[in-house]
Amino acid sequence: MNLSNMIITSPSSSTPTTLFLNPSPLRFTTANSFNSLSRKHHHSRRRYQISIFRCSSSDSPKPVNPVASDVFGGEKELTGIRSVVETMSPAVRLATSALILAGTVAAGYGLGSRLGGSRNAALGGAVVLGAAGAGAAYALNSCVPDVAAANLHNYVAALDDPLAVKREEIEGIANKYGVSKQDEAFNAELCDLYCRFVASIVPPGNEDLKGSEVETIVKFKNSLGIDDPDAAAMHMEIGRRIFRQRLETGDREGDMEQRRSFQKLVYVSTLVFGEASAFLLPWKRVFKVTDSQVEVAIRDNAQRLYSYKLKSVRRDLDSQQLVNLREAQLSYRLSDELAADMFKEHTRKLVEENISAALNILKARTRATKDASSVIQELDKTLEFNNLLISLSKNPNASKFAPGVGPISLLGGDFDGDRKMDDLKLLYRAYVWDALSSGRMEENKILALNQLRNIFGLGKRESESITLEVTSKVYRKRLAQAVSSGDLEAALSKAEFLQKLCDELHFDPQKAIEIHEEIYRQKLQQVVANGELSDVDVKSLERLQVLLCISRETVESVHADICGRLFEKVVKDAIASGVDGYDADVKESVRKAAHGLRLTREIAMSIAGKAVRKIFSTYVQRARAAGSRTESAKELKRLIAFNTLVVTELVADIKGESPSTLEEPVKDQEKEIADDDDEWVSIESLRKVRPSSKDFATKTGQTEITLKDDLPERDRTDLYKTYLMFCLTGEVTRIPFGAQITTKKDDSEYLLLNQLGGILGLTSKEIVEVHRSLAEQAFKQQAEVILADGQLTKARVEQLNELQKQVGLPPQYSQKIIKSITSSKMAAALETAVGQGRLSIKEIRELKEAGVEIENMISESLRENLFKKTADDIFSSGTGEFDEEEVYEKMPKDLNINIDKARKVVHELAKTRLSNSLVQAVSLLRQKKHPGVVSSLNDLLACDKAVAAEPLSWEVPEELADLFIIYMKSEPADEKLSRLQYLLGISESAAEELRGMGDSLLDSSSEKEEFAF
Repeated sequence: MNLSNMIITSPSSSTPTTLFLNPSPLRFTTANSFNSLSRKHHHSRRRYQISIFRCSSSDSPKPVNPVASDVFGGEKELTGIRSVVETMSPAVRLATSALILAGTVAAGYGLGSRLGGSRNAALGGAVVLGAAGAGAAYALNSCVPDVAAANLHNYVAALDDPLAVKREEIEGIANKYGVSKQDEAFNAELCDLYCRFVASIVPPGNEDLKGSEVETIVKFKNSLGIDDPDAAAMHMEIGRRIFRQRLETGDREGDMEQRRSFQKLVYVSTLVFGEASAFLLPWKRVFKVTDSQVEVAIRDNAQRLYSYKLKSVRRDLDSQQLVNLREAQLSYRLSDELAADMFKEHTRKLVEENISAALNILKARTRATKDASSVIQELDKTLEFNNLLISLSKNPNASKFAPGVGPISLLGGDFDGDRKMDDLKLLYRAYVWDALSSGRMEENKILALNQLRNIFGLGKRESESITLEVTSKVYRKRLAQAVSSGDLEAALSKAEFLQKLCDELHFDPQKAIEIHEEIYRQKLQQVVANGELSDVDVKSLERLQVLLCISRETVESVHADICGRLFEKVVKDAIASGVDGYDADVKESVRKAAHGLRLTREIAMSIAGKAVRKIFSTYVQRARAAGSRTESAKELKRLIAFNTLVVTELVADIKGESPSTLEEPVKDQEKEIADDDDEWVSIESLRKVRPSSKDFATKTGQTEITLKDDLPERDRTDLYKTYLMFCLTGEVTRIPFGAQITTKKDDSEYLLLNQLGGILGLTSKEIVEVHRSLAEQAFKQQAEVILADGQLTKARVEQLNELQKQVGLPPQYSQKIIKSITSSKMAAALETAVGQGRLSIKEIRELKEAGVEIENMISESLRENLFKKTADDIFSSGTGEFDEEEVYEKMPKDLNINIDKARKVVHELAKTRLSNSLVQAVSLLRQKKHPGVVSSLNDLLACDKAVAAEPLSWEVPEELADLFIIYMKSEPADEKLSRLQYLLGISESAAEELRGMGDSLLDSSSEKEEFAF
């Protein structure tokens, strides 16, 4: 079987595993099983005891288990020649060997002489018997190492304590027999003794190390004087035997025990050889284990040893114990990080014992008064231990202490959980109660509470919440005592008295103010339970306000809240009674609540307004959800009736007035309307809506509670417009066969419309705007039909004036609509004319003079096209004229286009037309159309004026001369002829010659053309 598979694969499972991942205990081979592999058992056994070694700590580790009686086996018996050799010293042994050799030689010589009778026979006999004697002498000396090894074994086996072995004695045995310690037999016995001892020291798989194994093995190794390589080989041999036993075991439990044994062997071996273990102990090569597996074995066993060491740490910890722990940690080769975690865990468990005890007392069903003190005692022990650790962590020699010394925290322990956190909060609350038991909070208690909060792992908010809860109760208690004893009332400054009380309890004054408000609130709820406040109640509340230094704003807020809820209930009951149920009893209950609860008029109206607006909103929602305008108008009528018959009476009862006194808002409304009198008079529907004192003598509605802040302006105007359309069109009734009947209403509907405007919170300006918008809409619809073609004639003007009077729209608005319609029609016509080329710059100027806004009527792109077309007409007019001021300034200004952009367009157009004009002139020359030639040359000169050009080139110079002669005969201005001469590239001499030749040249050229043809 492959050794690697044998090491990392469990015999009882097909799943590969490593040696060190499972720390489950394994049973190591006992001394008997070890000896059964190396030798036979002896019948006579002696018991051996290993002495106990102590670490540097003052506390002793667990004693090492006694070594079994057959660890080294019994004494070895020497028989035959070995028993003889054992008694001889090296000198005697050498003399005896010489005597044997000499005697046998002499005997052989004499026997040969006697039997052979000759010298040769005597020598032959001497040789034969001498050889036998030499063999006997060799046999005598060759068994010396075995005898020395047997004596070594017997020496060690005879000791009661194997650690009593002395190196000098072993060297004496070697010297006694004249052998070296490196002799094969002697060294083999040393290795065997060491191997047996190590196997007996390493505990079985189910047992943990005691901590003294390494020191014991090292001392025994040094006593034996065995070399490190030989000793390391024995450690590796023990490992091989463990794996052989693992294969023989065959069950999962035994396999786990052997793994655990191997881990302990690796750990002990590593500590025995120290830094040299990496070279002396080839675990990776022999057993196919990784470095990380070796590290895991060292770490796990070091943690077990250090954990046992930590058991000696109690609440009376001192600096010496910490130093000893540090030394043990280093000797165990445990990392500082793991050691710190283990130390913190151990101290946390010590504290958890106190916490558990305190919780048991706190949760006991039957508790006496002394139990509370017992809880505090347990918590004080926790704080005392925590302070001790903090002071030790600040010790100057803290670097020599075990790592992890510091404040305690329960996080990560048994009390780290939501349920356990609730228990810790109970303990924290109990400690806060104890800290405030004297009626004040001492400074040392504050520090203790902070430490306890950190130990418990409570958040700042959680601890502050608990402290605030307890302190608030204590503050209430002391405040009640101060009020009942009269100390607070007798104090010259109530504020100073209360501030001092807060300072003693370390209580937030703002929280105290909240408690004062709550006390005042509770008092007010008690006295107002019957539905009203008497004078006595008011005086009592005023006294409490003074004692507790409650601000007036707070008092008013509390009154508005508590009394307001009572008043709100009365208002809702009154509103719920409906239009028919608002009788004298309801009115009396409203008046009683409004005045008996001592609410200010503003607060009472605010409460009532909130309830009323909810009902208003309900009517509005129904009106919006109605299927037709008539149904919406009916819901709005109900809204108006509710406001007139219920809300108006409610407002009057709250104010303690009669509904007739509410006519004052009507006068204010009339005054507001007077400012826009022209508007109200001109529009017919507004005249009918306009309120008057006569109309409101019998009916009136309140306007203080409106929907102005509940609905956006657009929604309010839409509702008003809906009812206005109902007033204008009347009620529509549908009959069978799809027909409908419209019933006109009288002008009383407009009075309801006016009340609706007040309920909706519309101002007179907004109302006027609604009426005007409808009038404008009606006028615009009719005017668009009359002005369908955009032409405004005298007859149509008269028709529009008649329409304006019928609609009742003010003249300024009707004129604006007419102008808008005509402008839009004109704009369309102008766009079409420009697009078709039927509009010139001259007509544009006439339109501008007539007041037409060209930039609004014609788009910019069309105006630019018109400019480009006009410029092109100039370059193709045949006059040869180009007015820069006209083209570059006046035309862009008239067309309202960019001047720079216009100049660029002209330049590009002139460059293009310049060459085209020359080509066209030559073409007309060939066709003998001389007037056309002159026009084309004039266009050439016009383009040259716009963009100064260089002399032009042509393939046939004679044609350029003909062009010059034709243009010269048209009797142009001298400057035009001179410029054309330059552009055609004709020199002065050639020009003079052409002037002299005149028509003859032109006629000859014509004859040549005819001949060519």
